[in-house]
Amino acid sequence: MHGVRKAMLEGVQIEEVIVWVEAIPKSIVWKVHKINESFGYCQSNSDHTLFLKKQHGKITALIVYVDDMVVTGNDPEERKALQNYLFGEFEMKDLGPLKYFLGIEVSRSSEGIFLPLRKYALDILQETGMSGCQPINTPIEEVSQYMHNPGEQHMNAVMRILRYLKNAPGKGILFAKNVDHQSIEVYTDADWAGVVDDRRSTYGYFTFVGGNLVTWKSKKQNVIAGSSAEAEFRGMALGLCEALWLRLSYRI
Repeated sequence: MHGVRKAMLEGVQIEEVIVWVEAIPKSIVWKVHKINESFGYCQSNSDHTLFLKKQHGKITALIVYVDDMVVTGNDPEERKALQNYLFGEFEMKDLGPLKYFLGIEVSRSSEGIFLPLRKYALDILQETGMSGCQPINTPIEEVSQYMHNPGEQHMNAVMRILRYLKNAPGKGILFAKNVDHQSIEVYTDADWAGVVDDRRSTYGYFTFVGGNLVTWKSKKQNVIAGSSAEAEFRGMALGLCEALWLRLSYRI
């Protein structure tokens, strides 16, 4: 992982949501895009912060987020060449093997890569003053749909979620080693008119790449389904969109 120094951050705050207008100066953006020409990297069409290069059956990836860069892949020589180029173009430092990224811890073992969420969960409990709360193991309640106008009962539900996190903060996600890393599987489901307030259906999906869970989502559908079959098909369509996005992410 590498950190670029002197990166200028410009943001606009809208209702407590930060929207980055230009996370990196144009000079840095130009130099990063120059990698396409100099080293034969291709920018992902579905995620413009991802640059990929495939050669001799191996792959190297550059991930850029604000002023942080991650270089990874199974081609040691190409990784070294890319790192040398980055050091020549930017004032930066090598932070060594990836250990933390966007607040998430990264650890490695013989089984694969593990993302333990203990520190992330404990930081949330610390920031909200809930470090000393009594843990619970009951299911999590739905609250995100009420963010535009939360009430006292919704805040109580949030506190219950934090107590749920306190029960098992050490859980995480394991990305096991798998040679078939390009296989994508998507599972979808939906109820019918499960929301009493507006009779809308709730759908959900989760996707696996190489047998590893990578994305998941649960949300109310935008329209009222006329039947359970319609609700299921709408959920399947949204899950398919996610699968296509994943496929395009590393297609070059």
